[in-house]
Formats: sequence, C-alpha cells, structure tokens
Amino acid sequence: MRRVSGPRLQLPACRGGCSPSRRPTAFPPRSPGPPPPKWRAGLRRRAEWRSRANRAATALVVPELCLRGNMHFSIPETESRSGDSGGSAYVAYNIHVNGVLHCRVRYSQLLGLHEQLRKEYGANVLPAFPPKKLFSLTPAEVEQRREQLEKYMQAVRQDPLLGSSETFNSFLRRAQQETQQVPTEEVSLEVLLSNGQKVLVNVLTSDQTEDVLEAVAAKLDLPDDLIGYFSLFLVREKEDGAFSFVRKLQEFELPYVSVTSLRSHEYKIVLRKSYWDSAYDDDVMENRVGLNLLYAQTLSDIEHGWILVTKEQHRQLKSLQEKVSKKEFLRLAQTLRHYGYLRFDACVADFPEKDCPVVVSAGNSELSLQLRLPGQQLREGSFRVTRMRCWRVTSSVPLPSGGTSSPSRGRGEVRLELAFEYLMSKDRLQWVTITSPQAIMMSICLQSMVDELMVKKSGGSIRKMLRRRVGGTLRRSDSQQAVKSPPLLESPDASRESMVKLSSKLSAVSLRGIGSPSTDASAVHGNFAFEGIGDEDL
Repeated sequence: MRRVSGPRLQLPACRGGCSPSRRPTAFPPRSPGPPPPKWRAGLRRRAEWRSRANRAATALVVPELCLRGNMHFSIPETESRSGDSGGSAYVAYNIHVNGVLHCRVRYSQLLGLHEQLRKEYGANVLPAFPPKKLFSLTPAEVEQRREQLEKYMQAVRQDPLLGSSETFNSFLRRAQQETQQVPTEEVSLEVLLSNGQKVLVNVLTSDQTEDVLEAVAAKLDLPDDLIGYFSLFLVREKEDGAFSFVRKLQEFELPYVSVTSLRSHEYKIVLRKSYWDSAYDDDVMENRVGLNLLYAQTLSDIEHGWILVTKEQHRQLKSLQEKVSKKEFLRLAQTLRHYGYLRFDACVADFPEKDCPVVVSAGNSELSLQLRLPGQQLREGSFRVTRMRCWRVTSSVPLPSGGTSSPSRGRGEVRLELAFEYLMSKDRLQWVTITSPQAIMMSICLQSMVDELMVKKSGGSIRKMLRRRVGGTLRRSDSQQAVKSPPLLESPDASRESMVKLSSKLSAVSLRGIGSPSTDASAVHGNFAFEGIGDEDL
C-alpha cells in the first residue's frame, strides 16, 4: 500500500545534483495497476473526512481581514485630527493595504463613495453602511464605526463588480494622494530591474500602477502583449544589494506616492515577472527584451543564493554565460531548485521544532523552509499548497503600560504570523506557523499560486495581456476577464462558465484572538485547491 508522509527534510544539493540512487524519495515506488480494495476504502474514508472538514470550515463566516486581488485590506486604527485652518476636530480612519498605511479618510468621504456606488450599481448590490449620528461619537462608538467601515470596505473590495470598479479604485488613488499631500506634476521615477539596473521614466505623480508599468515597458521596448507577464513590486534594498519584498503594487496605487511616502532611500520599485509556472517563460523568451529580463532576474537570483546550485551546475552555467547563450542558460536554470522562487528574509517557524530559524521561499506551488541544523548542515522542508487546507495571517500587538487597550487602537510594533493547516498524512492535519514581518506577502504568494493551479484545473490558460489607450486613458481589451492579477485568465471555450476569482470562493471561520486582548486575528482562508487533491498529490 502506498504510504503518505508529511513534508520531508533533505539536502538541497540532492535536488538534481545527486545520482538517482541517492536522491531521497517521499514514497515507495508506485505499483502498476488498480489499487487494492483496502486502498479504495482508504480513499473513500479520506474523501469523507475531507468533506466533513470543509463543511466545518464554512460553518461560521466571520471575515475580519479581506484577501482579494492579492491584497489584505483593513482599517486597523483611527486618529483624532484637527480640521484645516483651525477647523473642528474629526476622526480619521486609516486604511491599510497589506499591513501598510494607504490613505487616511473621514467618514463623510466614505459616505460620499457609498452614495456614488449606490447611484451606479443600485442599493441592493451594496453592503450595509454605518448610519450617520446626530451627536459626537463616544470612544466606544468610534470603535464600533471603525469596525463597521472596515467590514464595508472589505465587502466592497471582495465584490468582483464593485471592487474592480473605477469609482472605487479612483477613490483610493485620490485618497492616497491627498493623504500624502503630493500635488499632481510630472516627475522622474526610478524603477530597478532585478540586476539593479536603473530605468528612469517620466510619469505624473497621479499615474496609477498600470500607467507606470506601461511607461517602463515602453522605455525598455517590451511589447504590449508581454506587459502582463511582469509586475511592479515595492521592495527594500538591503546592504548586500538583495531585495526584501514588501508588496506587489496594486491597480489603485500611485507608485510614485507609495515609494516616496516611505521617506527612505532603501525603498525601491522593482520590475519582476509575476507568474510562478516556468512553462510560461517560453512566451516571454520569444522576445529579445523579455529574454533579457528573465536572464537578468535569474542571474541575480543565483548571485544572491536564491536558486540552489551545485558546483557542477555552477560550472555549466558559467560556461553558458561566457558564451552569452541566454536561452540555454535559462533552460538549465529552470531545472534548478528554487528557480523563479520569491525569497523572504530570515525568520522563525515552529517546524520542525519551536522557534526554529528558517528562510522561506515561495514558488512552484509550494512554500520551502530552509534551516540550519547543528554542524551548519542545510536542510529543507517543502509544503505543497494543494495540501494546505487553509491559512491565516494574525497580528499581535504588545499591550501598553497598564494592560488595557485604547479604543482609538493606536498601534505599537506589530508581530505578524502566517499559519497554515497542512495535511501531513492522509488522516492528520497539523498547523505550521511562520513568524515574519513578511507574513502578509507570504499569504499573497499562496493566494496567487493557488490561483494558477485553479486555472489549470479548470482547463483555462494564461494569455498575453492586450492593452490600448482610449482617449489618453489606459484600457484593457473588452474581451479580457475581470481579474486583477496579470497574466489574465481565459476560459478554453466560450461555452464554459467564466472562471470565478478564487478569493470569492474562499471560506472563513471564526478565530479567537490569541495571546492577549490586544491580539488581532484574521479570518482563516480556506484553500479551494485542497478539495481537488488527488492521489498524485499524496
């Protein structure tokens, strides 16, 4: 009978660098032919168990932190501010995107947004909006309104129609520009390639992410039909020249405002490919500029140790680099462990033991945890996304002196954790927790990897983004799906029902705060790809 094991630890050098006889394997060889009756019974039991688990995951729906379009959306705090020119004080609600302040708005501004959306889409489509109050709010009422506004904004963003509307996105862009008090003017914006090369583009401070991406592509002479394979990322440049990824820039952001508002030269905008499956490299490599971008990114990843290379593989790559054989170089690189992965800063996990120092990488439909054992031996554990039943991001904040939390929800240093429930064996689930300032970015990577898997499962495909300007405004082709993360998704035939954005299918369960009353817990995000797990995944 074929056994099912949890994530295995193994030396990365054995991934393609060892002889086949020495490579560690997770399971015994499969025997040909149909499985024996006992195994069929096991399959039925596993299916029944999984069905019960999924029903339990949807029993209570209490979303607290919205995950849609590869982003986390929240209003974690309020501020008491003075009006302009000595006006009366008011309460400002701080809207955070992926854990970072995006904009600061008043209740009246959000009410104006609600009224505009109601005119365009009708009252029946919109979620409930907190009502006006005749008198000044008490601290408890301010906190209640904050929670209601947060749920409202999350519900709007989750809705495929409302969340992708120009009304909603333009509101967020204007609010970001007003919060940072940046006037609209033409500026030079520096965008880096993965190898550190600088691309200087002339943009407006009010240009959104797609406008800046198009300007960078035009400067590089990257064809329009390849733009969708790349994205702009906000990163922090470390002393060794490597990048620490903060987040992927969204369509409602103003890149110039986002990077300058951080007021530090460490933060940069980087152009990097935005897909996980290396099979899509073929489309990009057909073009000279696309080939150069992939080549530069791969060289940088190898230089910084993101891609694991044996001595023999390093010798072969060096030879191809000297010959300037870029395609052959990339073909070889595609066979290497962690090719195309996104690497995060060193952090701590509770696997294989508590408070274990690890380095997390995301790619190829998995999270990889590398750790140092006694004697400086490097080991690795791999967690496939198809075996994650659900995941959550939680944030905990130290209590202020006196041990009570303020209704204004002022924040200290936030501790972020990504926890996922993993199918270690056919009948055993276990929570694995990673403590990292980049926990939200890790969650975003999980979301986008699952998105790609679901597209493949549905028979869809990734196609090239078609873009054109109409009246000076950037527009997508009318035939494209309304999906926020390029590359866009396309159904294989017209009769197939349009692919629903995965995040709209994710379930949430109630989650009690952990630690202290100052701990915030997000919703648990169910993994729709987990339901499709098959024998080949176990």
